[in-house]
Amino acid sequence: MRFTFGLLLCCTLLLTAGCGSGESAIEGARNQPNDFAGNKNPVTDFSSGSTGDSTNAGGLETDEVRVTMEVPDGVTGTGESTRRNLRIVQPDRVSVYYTNPALQVLDEPAISTRTDSEGFTIIKFTEGLPLGPDVIIDAVYGNTRMRALAADADRDVKVNPFSEYLVRNALSSYTAGEFQAILDCVADANGELCLNKYVWSTLADQVHDFEIDIPSGADLQDALDLLSARGDFARYVSAMAGYALLGASSSGKISASSADYNSIFLGIELGQTFLEPSLAGSGQWGVRTTQEEVLEDTSGIGYVYPALTLASFDAFNIRVTSLASDIPYDREALIHQKGNNFFERGSDNWERNTHSSSPGAATLLEDTRLLAGRALFQSITGRGSSKIMGWTRNPYYLNAFTSLPVDDTTGPDRVISGYFSAGKAIELEAEGDQLRRLGTLEDQYLSVLEINLLRKEGFDASSLNGRNYNMLYLATRFSEAAVPMAIETGLGQWQIDSGTVSQSQTFTTVRRGNAGGVSTNDTGTRTESWTLSSRTSTLSKGEVDIGRLNLDITTASGDFEQPDIGIGASTPDGTLMAFNLDDSPLGDGLLIAAEQTANSAPSAGQFRLQGVALGLAPDTNRLRHFDNALLTINSSTTATFSPIALASSHSVNNETVTTPELQEDPDIALTYTRTGDGRVRFSAGNLVLEGFHTGSQNQFYLRFRTTEGNEEQAGLVIATRLP
Repeated sequence: MRFTFGLLLCCTLLLTAGCGSGESAIEGARNQPNDFAGNKNPVTDFSSGSTGDSTNAGGLETDEVRVTMEVPDGVTGTGESTRRNLRIVQPDRVSVYYTNPALQVLDEPAISTRTDSEGFTIIKFTEGLPLGPDVIIDAVYGNTRMRALAADADRDVKVNPFSEYLVRNALSSYTAGEFQAILDCVADANGELCLNKYVWSTLADQVHDFEIDIPSGADLQDALDLLSARGDFARYVSAMAGYALLGASSSGKISASSADYNSIFLGIELGQTFLEPSLAGSGQWGVRTTQEEVLEDTSGIGYVYPALTLASFDAFNIRVTSLASDIPYDREALIHQKGNNFFERGSDNWERNTHSSSPGAATLLEDTRLLAGRALFQSITGRGSSKIMGWTRNPYYLNAFTSLPVDDTTGPDRVISGYFSAGKAIELEAEGDQLRRLGTLEDQYLSVLEINLLRKEGFDASSLNGRNYNMLYLATRFSEAAVPMAIETGLGQWQIDSGTVSQSQTFTTVRRGNAGGVSTNDTGTRTESWTLSSRTSTLSKGEVDIGRLNLDITTASGDFEQPDIGIGASTPDGTLMAFNLDDSPLGDGLLIAAEQTANSAPSAGQFRLQGVALGLAPDTNRLRHFDNALLTINSSTTATFSPIALASSHSVNNETVTTPELQEDPDIALTYTRTGDGRVRFSAGNLVLEGFHTGSQNQFYLRFRTTEGNEEQAGLVIATRLP
């Protein structure tokens, strides 16, 4: 469900999260209703206006919560079935108590209880709803006992394996001193209101947005073991538990009251498809790239541009940064069936979709890191057709880089992040005004790179002329021909003059042939010129240049045409550009260009490393998402890479795709080479990270290449400075 701080602060967030009047996708996200109100079971409804969890909060009075207990079907064959293969049951008994990191039963809070007309236990906290992790709701059904935090944002406290995992693993990870510091934050013990007290209501709620099916016949321990093995779920809980340790002094806000960004988004997915019976169980690669969207209704035509909004305000003297985003995207896929049969599915196979985040609060740490637990809205395609599909995405922990603002009235000129979000495509069936969930059509494991560049009205593309840039890109090409899959990574330099981009590139291509074999070509070069031009946007105030750009081969495209290479954007000062490659000669992907700098590369510092690597071996496809790994620069010649990744693998012959596994590999000692003009190279044996840094020395953009046994890997990673 949506992030809430309590009614007033929730309303404040929602009112400030949007921007513009139809020109931004954020406005659409802000105005979408939450259709789950009053429903208790998401099996019986699927809405594009909500995250995956439902709420059964209807009829509650102030400071009341409803207890909904869900057990694995291995515990009982009775009870109402819900999603994730759980069953709603009425607990034999419910208790409420204070606890500590040892999960001991301590004192009892002041409560009263009642039973509603459907038999659910209603608990009223007579001294106010809990906000911290120290109040537990404990429910017992037969021999199964599970716990949940009482501090749940939507006041429908679900007691199930997900909440039990959270209680066991998050609370027990703290020392007594850390736990007390968290309680001091909740109580504002130091006299300064602490924003991070609200982490717990978010975390307790968002664990129920995860689409992770508990196997049939599983008991509670089986379910907990499964959740422990799900790297994305366990990593999210761990990261959010660490987030809660930030004190009041870390709760900053952006300098401007609001700031709007052009979003450039690349999603690389590996999953399994069940959509077509003849191909059911086959592995599937996918790529998602941002698109503009035209909306037409009785009031006229509106243009939706992929966007992020940050907004700052004070609520109860708490400094708050709110963020919301909506990114329309197209998707292309390649099905890889046993026997090395390949089937391309272009963007015309699906309606244009959207990657939209629920408005919510974030913490701005030392003006350089934006931290938050992010929930993503569901979406629906094919409504009114014979094949209605619902798309649901798991929450993720946002650890984004933000630049230092140039003044007190301007927001940071970039918000850079990489994150992982699994999801599903689900077949839906219309039942009156509702859509009922049927079977799973796809499992999707998605690695995302998201570059948000500050909009500037009146941006003049001629300001880019006479400047030199370093550039790199990652692109994929799918087909049913002799080379069904190609992964291309390129690196080079640009010189821009009067809209003409003169360039020198080298590129590497990792290919899978139609017989399944994998090969690599490191000898590609590209020297032809391209054309760069402004892409005027249609806003409510008229035609405005806001920093969006076209990249073409020769003739500049119009404002409503598809460019030869792709659509992108620039920061207001022109120091960073990014483009989505879309049906280009390079393929579909992401291109990044940063102005060359005479500043030397950093010789010390720690950098958060995020990004994606695609791996091809004769019988295996593998997706690696670097999930807040660490790049440490030790000196002007040495560095250390501490890999942390979420990985999923597709076995072609077995037709299996593994769920995301957390991989924490040993540190790798790197040779660090600085070649001037901002260009850098990190290497260790077959592993090469090569690219460039920005003039501020706080960002690296690097292509990733390595060979591990018979697997060839290629990708793109971003390393951004830690405070």
